[in-house]
Amino acid sequence: MVGIDLGSRNVKIVQMVDGKVVKKQSFDTIAFYRRFGLVGEGRLSLDLAELGFDVYEELVATGYGKLAVTVEGAEQIPEIQAHVLGACHSTGFSSFTLVDIGGQDTKVVQIRNGQAVDFLTNDRCAAGSGRYLEHMAGILGMELEELGRYDQDPVHLNSTCAIFGETEVIGHIVTGCPAPRLAAGVNYAVYRKLAPMIRKLKSEVLVLSGGGALNQALGRIMSRETGCQVIQVPEPQYNGAIGCCIYRRRV
Repeated sequence: MVGIDLGSRNVKIVQMVDGKVVKKQSFDTIAFYRRFGLVGEGRLSLDLAELGFDVYEELVATGYGKLAVTVEGAEQIPEIQAHVLGACHSTGFSSFTLVDIGGQDTKVVQIRNGQAVDFLTNDRCAAGSGRYLEHMAGILGMELEELGRYDQDPVHLNSTCAIFGETEVIGHIVTGCPAPRLAAGVNYAVYRKLAPMIRKLKSEVLVLSGGGALNQALGRIMSRETGCQVIQVPEPQYNGAIGCCIYRRRV
């Protein structure tokens, strides 16, 4: 079975056999659509063999892009459902709060007995998203992996807006503020943006998914500030695509 997560920043494709990932691949979203093109009105025809995947009849798609694009031959499922299934499968937990940090938005989902019972989405501002982390890492001259190391002695960033936050960070750079303190400040700014949603849907366990979950400092900040056990799913950026495969396996 093959699962496809049409993300805002990246398209992720996973092939699973007997509940295990045997192949995975990630593409820049714009490059992916340009390369494989659209067929008809909002329909995308994929050549799985060209992508390096075996041709399977069981094909399930989800993600940000599914609102505008339909993958031919694929069953479409809601993004929340895919991420919940992926997180339950990867962690073995059935009751927790999922924090999915995507490229352009973050979703916080309260899960009980394997089912989503409530969720909130930060989709009106990029400041709580992976794209914000990417942008700030670029301003600081760091790779994302390096940005994710810092959570100590943070500079407090007043702005919760991605645009004004950039100006504020540049101002601190000009005054000679150390990059590690600024990186920690960026990570805390992301947490503060997500904190109201997390508090409202809090559980004893927080599970992190999405590409932003690769930021280790953010996980430590959440644990410290909430007192919750914080777990990162394996290969968090592929969680939605994995959830698509789990859906097909269950039905």
